[in-house]
Amino acid sequence: MSTIRFERREGIGSIVLANPPFNRVDAKYSSLLREAVHAASESDSRVLVVRAEGQNFSFGGEVREWPGKDVNWFRTFVAEVNASYRAIEALRVPTVAVVRGIAFGGGFELALSCDFLVAAENAVFRCVEVTTAMLPIAGALQRLAERVGRARASRFAMLGEPISGAQAGALGIATHVVPDAQLDAEADALARRLASGPTRSYAATRTLLKAWSGGGVTAADAMMLDVTMDLYNGADAQRGFANTAKAFDANIEPPEMVFEGK
Repeated sequence: MSTIRFERREGIGSIVLANPPFNRVDAKYSSLLREAVHAASESDSRVLVVRAEGQNFSFGGEVREWPGKDVNWFRTFVAEVNASYRAIEALRVPTVAVVRGIAFGGGFELALSCDFLVAAENAVFRCVEVTTAMLPIAGALQRLAERVGRARASRFAMLGEPISGAQAGALGIATHVVPDAQLDAEADALARRLASGPTRSYAATRTLLKAWSGGGVTAADAMMLDVTMDLYNGADAQRGFANTAKAFDANIEPPEMVFEGK
């Protein structure tokens, strides 16, 4: 049985780390993850959830495979892990990481590759690479800096301090934080909300945020009209305008809508 699999249910796609209790990033990990991402991209899923079986999200790299390996083997291994994470970021649907227990090293970096991070209060995130005289090599350093600033990113990467789920929420690393017993229900509610939302709008939002990440406000402004104007003629937007106009006529707040992704 594969240690990573893709599932789909009612418009919600899920990539499941299925090698408990540690869900380590081993030599087969990146190829299996890429296959799951491809399956997600070819499905009609309107949101992708990344979750894990067992009580831990992931303990990170399977370091026992590394001693004695040539540096070029390690470089390729790291490049392939990065490519699988960037493939998640390249999807045109919103992505949600659901984290309980431990999310160390490459597991933490996988969670940071998603738009939303739903964490249990007692989850523990940690950049453990410094304990082996390395640094985060699949994107955590720069993505932490983007979310919490350079000073805190330096602290977490250089000192390897653990970050609780509650602390991750307070710092803006996690978008949603709940008690462990409520984690699955919270993540499911968020996924269902996103699956019934305006997926083309979500894709455009993700595109602009990527532009901002690469070039700041100026870069996002430069492409904003080209990215967003295609939404205007879409069925979802036209229904949304009509829904809002009707509410304005009645002097009420526009009611919630279920969109079709068109």
